[in-house]
Amino acid sequence: MNIELSGSDLTRIMLERGDKQVWCAVSNDSDDNAMSIIKNTNDNFIMYIVAFKESYFFCNQGEAWQYAVPVKKTELTQHELGL
Repeated sequence: MNIELSGSDLTRIMLERGDKQVWCAVSNDSDDNAMSIIKNTNDNFIMYIVAFKESYFFCNQGEAWQYAVPVKKTELTQHELGL
């Protein structure tokens, strides 16, 4: 049986395998809340997560978060803009 990891579970596994920084939407409420915040254009809640200790995710600025959902930040292309 294959289990598809997502949200904070995926971030934990990425850190366990040795990823040094994981670009994440963060929240202290839930994974869904983290995604909702960034979908509403508040990018103050996107951080590089560098560690998971004692049930908290820590960003590169030293702040602790309960939830951290990995996100992808990419450059837009001409094709994506329809130009």
